[in-house]
Amino acid sequence: MRLLHTMLRVGHLQRSIDFYTQVLGMDLLRTTQRPEQQYDLAFVGYAGGNPGQAEIELTYNYGVDHYELGTAYGHIAIGVPDVAATCATLRDKAAALGGAITREPGPVKGGSTVIAFITDPDGYKIELIERRNL
Repeated sequence: MRLLHTMLRVGHLQRSIDFYTQVLGMDLLRTTQRPEQQYDLAFVGYAGGNPGQAEIELTYNYGVDHYELGTAYGHIAIGVPDVAATCATLRDKAAALGGAITREPGPVKGGSTVIAFITDPDGYKIELIERRNL
């Protein structure tokens, strides 16, 4: 088995594509328009996506500009070689597109792993985890 993608419902498709590609450096892998079913999709990811890496499916349902995130969703995690440097690079780009660094870089409580959190324009949390070997 292999994890293929995670789907996020978004309020503005192009804004979300811009965030994930311009801020987080993902590639826009493909798009699908389904006007008969009243939704459009965009798949973003790293290194060409499947089969090598999982993708994020951004789903825009026509006429819906925001969603309640609920209490079940946690976050997406992305490995980066240097969390502090990554946050410094992403901060202004994220803010320009409606995202924000919501937890500054630092160690996990009681541990040595360095993490930070950023939110996308729809409020989804993305954890940045330091992986020096990337």
